[in-house]
Amino acid sequence: MDSEDFAEYLATDLTGAFERFVQAYQDRLYSFGLHLSGQPLDAEEIAQDTFVRAYRALERYPAERVRTLRLKPWLLQIALNVFRNRVRGKAVDLVPLEPSPDRSAIEPAAAEGERPDRLAERAEERTLLEGMLLELPERQRVAVVLRHVHRLTYDEIAVLLGQPVGTVKANVHRGIRILRESMESLPEAAELAPGSGTRWSDG
Repeated sequence: MDSEDFAEYLATDLTGAFERFVQAYQDRLYSFGLHLSGQPLDAEEIAQDTFVRAYRALERYPAERVRTLRLKPWLLQIALNVFRNRVRGKAVDLVPLEPSPDRSAIEPAAAEGERPDRLAERAEERTLLEGMLLELPERQRVAVVLRHVHRLTYDEIAVLLGQPVGTVKANVHRGIRILRESMESLPEAAELAPGSGTRWSDG
């Protein structure tokens, strides 16, 4: 079911549709929360809180407004607000990411018959890259994740963040440049450096 169909379904039968809605988007929200916080438990709680807030909002919205929602950007915006509320006034502990349910968006597909030792190397390199992602300033980390993990357009990100498109592009490009420079300084991670075959690029 695509986003428009879900919006229609939620507009006409919120109670009946919401469980399927959660099932469809929970992995994406967990992935987003994990890339923002670096903490699996925090990511789970961010996703749960996001769905609670989303349900309460949908209860208040008239059906016509629900039908016009772009659900993925809308949910990610709620999740970002939840994350910011959680970390306000305290430092975020940066730790390597654990595997999330939605890994396909950020890792190259394994070649058929690839050796186990190479798969292990790729996993180690990916973890290294994601640790570097967590060390980016929030404005760049969020922009990069929205663009390159969740595949939002620059226009969608600009609306979600309340920023000009030019600012979004600048933050994405700066974040990618920092990641590229960091990866290029580590020969063991060169194959995953942005711009050398991975999906992390300036585009």
